[in-house]
Amino acid sequence: MPSRRLGLSCGIDIVPLKVCTLNCIYCQLGKTARTTTERKDYLPIEPVLAEIKEALAEGLEADFITIAGSGEPTLNSRLGELIDGIRKLTNIPIAILTNGTLLFRKDVRADCAKADVVMPSLDAGDEQTFQRINRPHSVISIENLISGLCTFRKEFSGQIWLEIFFVEGINTSSDQIARIKDVIKLINPDKVHLNTAVRPTADPNIARLSAEKLQDIAAQLGPKCEVVTDFSPAHNYKHDQSNLGPQSAINLKAEALLSMLKRRPCSLNDICTGLGISHNEAKKHVGDLKHRGIIQSDEKDGIVFFKTLS
Repeated sequence: MPSRRLGLSCGIDIVPLKVCTLNCIYCQLGKTARTTTERKDYLPIEPVLAEIKEALAEGLEADFITIAGSGEPTLNSRLGELIDGIRKLTNIPIAILTNGTLLFRKDVRADCAKADVVMPSLDAGDEQTFQRINRPHSVISIENLISGLCTFRKEFSGQIWLEIFFVEGINTSSDQIARIKDVIKLINPDKVHLNTAVRPTADPNIARLSAEKLQDIAAQLGPKCEVVTDFSPAHNYKHDQSNLGPQSAINLKAEALLSMLKRRPCSLNDICTGLGISHNEAKKHVGDLKHRGIIQSDEKDGIVFFKTLS
């Protein structure tokens, strides 16, 4: 399904909901109950590969197969094995959407290096701001995050697209922007994507930046920077869309919708665009899921978003 950063993206979920190294204040999936750095086989990859094979047989077309999901994908210890399996099935490029916090580990770098594009995050240039925004597991610091990204850059011949999420009043001062700019120079990514909150977040008081301010920050950070947030009323932008995890049934619209909402809150327009269905059909599926007590609605900046109940 369409993704602002990746074109037509087929997403894969390989960790359970909110299994993550961070508890970011801006997360669209809510709070992380307990952060972790333990790598293990959280979800089996065989059903995922089987679904990809089936989708390809049915004519799947995508610009990228994106390994992301509802938690931190590098926590799955079979990540490299999964990528090897995908390579045997298709030549579609593979992207990994990660917070980058485990790239200081050699095994994680080796797994991620099998992808074509790695899309890590960096929201701060100092420890205090990192703690305030990302609320990491106790063993993770801004120092090992930056060190891991720099080492990975030296080892990885593919593309690194760094994402920075700006929160008004926290990492938007001139001092913060200067520090982030210095870190960008150290990491030397191929692209830098700037984002801000347009959907409901873990902390409901998160303030998003205006389009003008984000563009101004992009100009300060340099020519590699691009604003990826969609400020249009329809909010058709989706950070990363479809889910081909073990629980999905990609041929059923209602289950595909539920899969989307497990990943992040979506508006009716998001649902229509993502699933290729009419407004009335989207309302029908949403109404049924709400009636069954499976999803709930939330409002941000005058737009109603739907999300699964925790």
